Amino acid sequence: MKSTCRAMVLTAPKTLKMQTFNIPEIKEDDGLLKVELVGVCGSDPGISEGRQTRGVRPFPIILGHEIVGRVVKMGGQAKKRLGVTEGDRVVIEYSFGCGMCDPCISGNYTLCEKNYTYGSMISCQDPPHLFGGYSEYVYIHPRAMVHKIGDDLSPEVGVLICAVLGNGIRWLRQIGGVSIGDTVAIIGPGQQGLAGVAVAKESGAGPIILLGLSQDKTRLEMGRRFGADRVMNIEEENPVEALREMSGGKMANVVMDVSGNSAGAELALSLTGRRGTIVLPGIYKGKKASLDLDQVVLREIKVQGVFSHDFRAVRPAMQMARKGRYPFHELITHRLPLEEAERALRLVGGGKKGENPLKVVLDPNLKAGS
Repeated sequence: MKSTCRAMVLTAPKTLKMQTFNIPEIKEDDGLLKVELVGVCGSDPGISEGRQTRGVRPFPIILGHEIVGRVVKMGGQAKKRLGVTEGDRVVIEYSFGCGMCDPCISGNYTLCEKNYTYGSMISCQDPPHLFGGYSEYVYIHPRAMVHKIGDDLSPEVGVLICAVLGNGIRWLRQIGGVSIGDTVAIIGPGQQGLAGVAVAKESGAGPIILLGLSQDKTRLEMGRRFGADRVMNIEEENPVEALREMSGGKMANVVMDVSGNSAGAELALSLTGRRGTIVLPGIYKGKKASLDLDQVVLREIKVQGVFSHDFRAVRPAMQMARKGRYPFHELITHRLPLEEAERALRLVGGGKKGENPLKVVLDPNLKAGS
């Protein structure tokens, strides 16, 4: 095994540089992962710009928290605890927590007060350095939430488990409460919206409506393959009137806005029926939404913010992916080498017109220019 590895490092806002790090020494309770693929999350462009959604960014940072790869080294205690060994293909959750704060002690480690997370809030300045997936290797912390997925799941599907699929299960099913026969509306046909459609379908919901814009035509059609009963271009038809007619005036039981636009949150309220739930996982980049709070009160609507995934969602995400019922591999539209991380961030951030990226991944084993 090599003694050093390459990683793309965010040294300051909007400044990415390839750097070389020493491979950390692995002891009894930690390990080392060789990255196969890392997803470029929709939050990564904001992190790269220095946006402080969870606190001051501790530059330098190795980005990347949607990680799939193979264990190359692991201590004896870690093997026993995690049930994995060298050679196993695994995924690693975004958050592992400090283990000491109130959220961590209560099992809500995704909300760790110290923000112990991969790819966003841990500096790579000091050993063991490798706390992000834009790298050839990732350090497996003693508290890391590691899940063996086996060789029957490809890296292309595995990279979605501790990402859009795990998120969708936690947000819609476990927190949003989507169940058999529920009417579900999802605003935004991006990677998270499409995964959300599949989660709603798997939960027995129906009808499931996916909403987007004229520019989303291809994605909306893809939504049908993920289980949408109806797709709507809200620039061509009134979604509120259409849903009212479909539901006999009852509207949706659960609405999720993953548009990333504050107007989506406003639309979500108009689509939600009495005692319904609005699920808001999107980062709105500081933009304010104008909500008719009287309607929240009078219709007893639950407005629920949601953030990331945890082990309760990752385990069923693995099972759902293994069934092979949904074309998750189609979500990956761009596969780039580490050297093109900056281009990947521009793609995800909406930088280049006409490329229409859905899921962008970085492959550390892909040679630049290939």
